[in-house]
Parts: sequence; C-alpha cells; structure tokens
Amino acid sequence: MDNFAHFVRVYIEDTDVGGIVYYANYFKFMERARTEYFRTLGYNKPALMSASQLVVRDVSLRYIKPAYLDDQLFVSGSIKKVSSFSLEMTQNISRDETVIAKARVRLACIDPLTKTLSKFPQTIFEELKSRINT
Repeated sequence: MDNFAHFVRVYIEDTDVGGIVYYANYFKFMERARTEYFRTLGYNKPALMSASQLVVRDVSLRYIKPAYLDDQLFVSGSIKKVSSFSLEMTQNISRDETVIAKARVRLACIDPLTKTLSKFPQTIFEELKSRINT
C-alpha cells in the first residue's frame, strides 16, 4: 500500500525532440510527489522541517517504459525504513496503471546551518516511523 500519490502531467519542457520524457525529469516528478506528501503531513516548506533539512543521499531508478508528451503520470511512494538520521522509501511512476519506472530513495536529515548529518527531531521521527509501509 502506498503512503502517498501525486499526479503529474508531461509538458513539452519535460521531453526531448521526439516527445519522450528526458530521463532526469523522472527524478523531478518523484521530488514533487515527495514534497506534496510532506506538505500533507503539515510541513509547509518540506525541504526545511523546523530544525532539520531533508536531502537525497542515494537514489536508484529503473526505467521500464518511456513516458511521452501529454501523458498523465501517477507518482506514488511508500516509506520503508526510518532511522534517527535517514529514511528510505520506494517510489513508482505509472501511466494507466502500468508501472513505467521504479525507484529506491534514501533521504538524510541534516542541520540546515552546518549542513552536517543530524538526527530527526523526535516528533518528525515518530511521525515517519508511524508511516512505515512494509
């Protein structure tokens, strides 16, 4: 079961000359979905959560099928693991209920001033732990 989902429309700016989504834009679609998810949790500026900041530490993306100009894509995801310093999630991008890309993303918590690894504030840690989807 997914923790979150977000619809994305493919615009001309997302594609190459052949009308196929440029590979790096899948990362942008996933970032938008994660941002909207954290917004639903009450973090109006999701990248900057009070005394901490979330940054992508690792990401792997498997392309299965291309997306095209004007496609409506469904970007979903689930939190799989949370530690004091990071969280791991999976994300899928689908078109018409067919998964066209799959990703595993690890986000690290850093101090916004020093840009060094830091622990999640306890309330955020507990909130994320409660949303783990196995």
